Amino acid sequence: MSSSCSSRSELPLRKIPGDYGLPFFGAIKDRYDYFYNQGRDEFFKSRMKKYQSTVFRANMPPGPFISSDPKVVVLLDAVSFPVLFDNSKVEKRNILDGTFMPSTHLTGGYRVLAFLDTSEPKHDLLKRFTFSLLASRHRDFIPVFRSGLPDLFATIEDDVSSKGKADFNNIADHMYFNYVFTLICGKPPPDEKIRSEGSGTFSKWLFLQLAPLMTLGLSLLPNFLEDFLLHTFPLPPFLVKSDYHKLYNAFYESASSVLDEGERMGIKREEACHNLIFLAGFSTFGGMKVLFPALIKWVGSAGENLHRELAEEIRTVVKEEGGVTFAALDKMALTKSVVYEALRIEPPVPFQYGKAREDMVIRSHDSSFEIKKGETIFGYQTFATKDGKVFEDPEDFVPRRFMGEGEKLLKYVYWSNGRETEDPTVGDKQCAGKDLVMLISRLMLVELFLRYDTFEVESGTLLLGSSVTFKSLTKASSS
Repeated sequence: MSSSCSSRSELPLRKIPGDYGLPFFGAIKDRYDYFYNQGRDEFFKSRMKKYQSTVFRANMPPGPFISSDPKVVVLLDAVSFPVLFDNSKVEKRNILDGTFMPSTHLTGGYRVLAFLDTSEPKHDLLKRFTFSLLASRHRDFIPVFRSGLPDLFATIEDDVSSKGKADFNNIADHMYFNYVFTLICGKPPPDEKIRSEGSGTFSKWLFLQLAPLMTLGLSLLPNFLEDFLLHTFPLPPFLVKSDYHKLYNAFYESASSVLDEGERMGIKREEACHNLIFLAGFSTFGGMKVLFPALIKWVGSAGENLHRELAEEIRTVVKEEGGVTFAALDKMALTKSVVYEALRIEPPVPFQYGKAREDMVIRSHDSSFEIKKGETIFGYQTFATKDGKVFEDPEDFVPRRFMGEGEKLLKYVYWSNGRETEDPTVGDKQCAGKDLVMLISRLMLVELFLRYDTFEVESGTLLLGSSVTFKSLTKASSS
């Protein structure tokens, strides 16, 4: 038996509280509590309060009949959560989305990199392929991203002017798709149909994979009917088969040099292409759909004082550096802290899963718990990165939290499936594009505040993350 922290072995060993209820019915009850009776956050909060513990047992959706075993050990604090990053202790085979795995018919019949455990031979090969791609495109990160923003902001301005509001999520989807495609393939989408419909195809494809974890929130649709449609049986892959095939052909033709490199590394060309599509559509496009609305929501709600400070920092540094460069972005301390804080308070991927490779002891702040080999461990990052024993005012958006001495807290920022202070390797499951995500997040703020002094937004919730509506934009009075 191993321990997650032998130096704290003095913590009392406590039986993991909670139970799974009656077979089948317990999982259904927890599913209804999670989606309808309580809602996601209250589901965890109420059990944490009931058991007086940040570690407990529960069933996680979707349960029957999509998931054969919904039983998990839940981790909700910053101390226990990182065991999910320790690949010597947890297995990540087929567990990306939770206690179920979407059909491989959605990925060309292949188990792509995200579903492979680090012990599988193809994992290291496919992750090296991803690193190779990112390294070859490094010079394009900034110019390709910036090239799509003039049209994005022009459309937002036009909608605010003509309609009094602009739906950022809907407008930005097209920019995300074109950026991802151009960055990965080294050239824009090959025709107008792919450019105009690609984002919709990716969104539909994501929905078919993640529907078991969603609720539509439609008042006219009875809960039992929605639950039956979304959470009981997988939606059939044929609903997106034709559109996915068109995207596959576009990537296959446009990313020929990348696929050539994959073949040189020993990866089948077809398998490499399906992995590229997953990287583009799930990891990058899907991540941006959640990341940017959350970032803009929190920055927008922080108000004019923060906007003024960001604008001053961004414009000063850009002027001193002679443009928007990697060096310039690295000097923007407040901008970096704001991005870290947005990723802390609303991480784009809130769930992490793993299966215990062996019997182990994990610890929270005040207790130790024994987990048996084969048990599924689930971490809800939204609570772990709002741990009040680590972060002061954890529920508040604090723009300067990670500046100066606050940088020491970055080890508790977990959005990348690893600590922010660590870099991904071929032998772990940390996001290979971690640095790219940070870069484009800062770029979005830079471009906003080069153009505008301040802006107002309204926010809500969508199937995946936050919705953001621009209500006003005040153009920059100086540059």
